[in-house]
Order: sequence, then structure tokens, then C-alpha cells
Amino acid sequence: MSTSLTTSNPPYEVEEVFGVLRIYNNGSIVRSSKPLMEVPVNDDGSILWKEVLFDAANNLYLRLYKPTCSNANTKIPIFYYYPGGGFCIGTRLWPNYQNECFRLASELQVVVISPDYRLAPEHRLPAAIEDGYTAVKWLKDQAVSQNPDAWLNDVADFERVFISGDSAGANIAHNLAVLFGAGTEELAPVRIRGYVLLEPFFGGTVLTKTEADGSKEAFLNLELINKLWRLSIPVGATKDHQIVNPFGPASPLMETLELDPILVVVGSSDLLKDRVEEYASKLKAWGKKIEYVEYEDKQHGFFSFDPYCEASINFMQAIKKFVAENSF
Repeated sequence: MSTSLTTSNPPYEVEEVFGVLRIYNNGSIVRSSKPLMEVPVNDDGSILWKEVLFDAANNLYLRLYKPTCSNANTKIPIFYYYPGGGFCIGTRLWPNYQNECFRLASELQVVVISPDYRLAPEHRLPAAIEDGYTAVKWLKDQAVSQNPDAWLNDVADFERVFISGDSAGANIAHNLAVLFGAGTEELAPVRIRGYVLLEPFFGGTVLTKTEADGSKEAFLNLELINKLWRLSIPVGATKDHQIVNPFGPASPLMETLELDPILVVVGSSDLLKDRVEEYASKLKAWGKKIEYVEYEDKQHGFFSFDPYCEASINFMQAIKKFVAENSF
């Protein structure tokens, strides 16, 4: 009598992103809790912070930061900061993003709001944009609440709100600028005064020169760019999707939109440089209030990887000036 043993083949990995995200041939997805950058958290007690659930349906949290030394008689601006990660990785809990929020709150003297959003490929776009929108609508709820949270409401100026983000987070900020338009009447009494886009993660089906000629050894190289879009855009869509390409065939006519002021920043060695420069040039030609800053020899992610380099210090000062000039 013979016995036949049947063994199933174990699943194998078909995609991975920095070891943080692993996708297997059977459709299973494994996410590591290990951050992309393992750096110490610079929590010296000068900034108070707390966690808030802003979307119970999707179990999404945001983190609030405020300076401990704020003048009790003077309310301070609110500064949203959406973390990056190509829509596939990244969270408010990563230490580099926590440090950036501590620094923004301290140097700008603002309340920082750093929300999470659903990640791809489990939740493909437009999920992240929808969550970014929900996080801003949450602020309106706080502003009109009959039981206001003194931790936030006693210090925050709801009429001076700025929306920012890094990479994919900057893409979210751009898409929110398009959704809300200028003036943001639907958010009243919340008033958005401007947007800060740090190396926004844009794309398109036709390669730019910097994408085509960029270093394969770059942190954000073309292979990684293509992978992140492949994992995050809707199934069947292309990189000319309106969320990806601001000037794609299905995108809103940016020329006709009224937009609040925008500060956009990129490094000259970033493979996204041409797209970001085109974005700023076109909006400026169409009469939008936009500032473009380019830092020589800096790659994608310089503000996280080298937060106290000359370019990062200059960028922080540029944000401070932008907030001051657009607060009234």
C-alpha cells in the first residue's frame, strides 16, 4: 500500500518596498512595523503632543503638536503635515516624521496636525486623498463643536490654516488645493491660507528628462517611482490619472481654477524636479500665486535624510516667511 503526500508550494514574494511592505503571489501583504529611517526621536519636552482618532470607520489617527511656551493670549496658526512614502508606506509614527513635526511646531510656532491615511495596495488611490480631505473636515468639526477640546481650541487660530506634505503627502496637499479652491468657504470658520509642497510626488506616462536620465542609484529612482505608482493607482489606470498628473488629459483645468497661495520646493537632483518645476511654471504663467524654490544637488527626501543641512535650514526659513506673509 502506498501513500501519496501532497504538499503545497509556499507563497513567494513578488513585490517589496524597502522591506517595509512585502506582497506575495497569493495576494497576501505583510507590513513591517520597522520604520524606513531608524533615528532617535527628538522629544525634549518643548512640544506637547497627543493622538486623536479622526476617522473611526477607517481607524485613522492624527497627531497634534503644540509649543509649550505659546502665549496664552495669542492664538497660533495650524499647519497640516502629511507624511510621504509613495502612497504605499509611511506613517505619522515614523521617528523622522515625528522629528519634523516637533521642529515645525517649535520653529514656526504653530499647531502641527499630522494625519495618517490609508495605504496602497490594500487601499488604492483615491483613498489617500479622501482621507486627507476627511482630516481637514475634522478640523472644521473642532472649530464649531459645542464641546470644544481646550487642548486645541484654546491655542489654535482656525482662520490661519496651512496644508503641507512631503512627497506623496505633498501630492495630497496639491489635490486638496484643487478640491477646496480659493477661500475654502465650505470649511468656515476654518480658513486655509496656503499650501506648502515639499518635492510633490507627481507622475505621467511621458518621461521627463530628469526621470529618463536620473541616476539609477538615487533614493527615488525610476524603477521605484514606477513601482510605487503601479501599486497605488486604480487598477487599469495609467500615470496620467488626475491624481498623479496635474496636467493629464483627465485632470481639472488648472488654468481656470482659483487657488490659495502655494510654496513648492524640490532638489535639483530629484528625479521629480522637471515635473515640479513645470507645475510651478505653468501655475505662475496662469496668474496663480506660487513660489518655487530649488536646492542645488539635493535629492528626494533631503529634509528627512539631512534635516539640518543648509538646504533644510533654508527651507524651514522659507516656510516661516510663507506662513507670515499669508496669514492675513
